[in-house]
Amino acid sequence: MSETDQMSAEAPTDPLADVVRAALAGPQRSFGEVRGRAARYLPDVTPFASLPGEPDAQDWRDLASLVGPGGIAVVVGLPHRTAPAGWTPMMALDGVQMVGNRMATRPDPEAVRLGPDDVEEMTALVERTRPGPFLARTVQLGTYLGIRRGGALISMAGERMRPAGFGEISAVCTDERFRGEGLGGRLVRAVGAVVRARGDVPFLHAAASNTGAIGLYEHLGFTRSRTTFFASYRAPLDT
Repeated sequence: MSETDQMSAEAPTDPLADVVRAALAGPQRSFGEVRGRAARYLPDVTPFASLPGEPDAQDWRDLASLVGPGGIAVVVGLPHRTAPAGWTPMMALDGVQMVGNRMATRPDPEAVRLGPDDVEEMTALVERTRPGPFLARTVQLGTYLGIRRGGALISMAGERMRPAGFGEISAVCTDERFRGEGLGGRLVRAVGAVVRARGDVPFLHAAASNTGAIGLYEHLGFTRSRTTFFASYRAPLDT
């Protein structure tokens, strides 16, 4: 990012109120771009983007400039609101944000560190289980841990957005054949231990409709901090 963009990327007072902007103004600055009051991760990292709570026409133009003609932005935290003419709504999802202040973290002896050489296998697991977006360079955002059986990756979890002082646990997924063994919970605790060892607080997002996952996270010691909203838009073709 340019010096001007870095200055305009000032983090919000509450990092969890605008996690994308807070992360790209701080620890993950090199993974994104900022223009005016709009921000987004690079397209091979994760599709998440940020707009202010009351975006004006210029904010939407800035976001369109970042994603390019016909580009996709998944805006985090923007309330239910109609996008300007030319933008095509693609998806809308109510979510909850949960913070693990009371979470009991611990390393897992079976967990192995995953990296760029494992991306193809990680992507295949994500495609089978659909925990959320996972792209070519998502693995670079933080620590990803997995459990293998017979050499095959069957469960994983890792870090995604990192606003200052926090680490988001994401991509929690387990192959259908191995569900019910508590692998996801074990990996959440193990990734949480990595976040805590850095001096940060674990947090995560879940779909509001996914009561099973929310119940698991509450059992692990997460508490709901706020409701949030995820909406994806396709930018105008004449940006």
